[in-house]
Amino acid sequence: MSGKRKAEDVIEDGENKQQKVENNEPDKEIDDKGEENGAVNSSNTAGNDDDSEEGTKNLSSDAENDEETSRKFVAGNEEAGTLLICGSTNWDLTGRKATPKGTKTGAGRNLWVPHRFSPFNGIRVRLVSTGCTSSHSIIVTEEGKAFALGRNEKGQLGVGDQNRRDVPTVIEALESKNIVGAGCGRNHTLILSDDGTVYACGENKMGQCGIGNQHPVVTTATQINYKGPPVVKVGCGGEFSMILDCKGILHSFGCPEYGQLGHNTDGKYFVTSTKLGFHCETTPKRIVFYVEKAKDGHISPVEVMEIIDFSCGSNHTVAIDVKKRVFSWGWGGLGRLGHAEQKDEFIPRLIKFFDSQSRGVKSVHCGSSYSLALNDFGVLYLFGQTKRTGEANMYPKPVQDLSGWAIRSVGCGNTSIVMAADESVIAWGPSPTYGELGFGEIRKSSTTPMEVKSLDGIYIHQVACGMGHSLLIARDQSDQDKSKLQKLAVYTP
Repeated sequence: MSGKRKAEDVIEDGENKQQKVENNEPDKEIDDKGEENGAVNSSNTAGNDDDSEEGTKNLSSDAENDEETSRKFVAGNEEAGTLLICGSTNWDLTGRKATPKGTKTGAGRNLWVPHRFSPFNGIRVRLVSTGCTSSHSIIVTEEGKAFALGRNEKGQLGVGDQNRRDVPTVIEALESKNIVGAGCGRNHTLILSDDGTVYACGENKMGQCGIGNQHPVVTTATQINYKGPPVVKVGCGGEFSMILDCKGILHSFGCPEYGQLGHNTDGKYFVTSTKLGFHCETTPKRIVFYVEKAKDGHISPVEVMEIIDFSCGSNHTVAIDVKKRVFSWGWGGLGRLGHAEQKDEFIPRLIKFFDSQSRGVKSVHCGSSYSLALNDFGVLYLFGQTKRTGEANMYPKPVQDLSGWAIRSVGCGNTSIVMAADESVIAWGPSPTYGELGFGEIRKSSTTPMEVKSLDGIYIHQVACGMGHSLLIARDQSDQDKSKLQKLAVYTP
């Protein structure tokens, strides 16, 4: 009982504090807010601290210069470059034994090494987004226009129909917006504009589009039903979604089956005596509690002032707070939550391993059945299982092969991991693969981290991995960069 009372006190205290903050600073200028958010926004790039500072400086100076830009809440990625693609481009087949009836077969091949993408010839790209369960992608150009590519059976591309796109298509509903972030789930998509507004499209059976209903399919990018502070980051799991607002509060919606929404329930109820149903969240709901569990099972609340970064796996989420502590919740199988046990967590739980002073975490990345955390010293920890067989890491273990590499961006696929570090790209993942690792046709997979030889000397700004494909943004500023990129083959869909 006392534990419960304590927890309620913590919530009340938190709310009182927030009210005080709001009362004290009603006239705080929007560019200040923008500056805060710029700092909060980590934009999926592993620890680019300098860039985020640069982004905030630019943002605040813009706001002073021009009243129009004072509406900007979120700074997008500063660096743009050339889009590279590898892996399976037969979007309907990825992750399946056969293509569904009625889809065109044989369209799209496996690209075993990274290729330049002909539809984006001469167009610079500043953001790529896809997810560990996704066979579709969102590509954002330097001007902030969003293009959609890939599987579209549930309208997840937001282009108004359900036909797959082999050539990236501009999302017309968002043409007037400056897009700075996106997240891709199994069959749904969230897209973030620079004024902190979120748009959703795709499958909505579980309410994962957050538009306030469970209409099965949303084919056009639609604003979500959310009235809170501006959003600075979006993320999607398999059938659920997360958004982070500028005050550092997480909101979740969609399928609660394994507790991945963090609301202390799995939402199960009996529709009939034999049929189970789920109470899905159809609008963003705030995550209030964060807890710590002792070895004897005693649960005590943890006070979290603000969350600064998070990442969603297929059915779990890992988040970092402002004190660089790590919390995880959702499906616990194979140790992907890092608590040294396989229980599902219905409420964000502190990962004890990272709690000692010397191990502050600066970014987290989730795949389907594993999680990665990068600490301040540049050490990468893996928990969960990337292989389909063998042992799983039940708690975070450092990836020894990567010690000494300065990791900049991480892409987590279904079982494949691709990361940009120094002047190289490092990848690993068990077979079967579709070419998303970029190793070439002879050695298609590797269970230990290996350099991608075909990208040797090419500086990669950002990596994103889908179910069976990878998208990379390569630097193309100097003549040397351009000449190296010219040597890569071109893929024309």
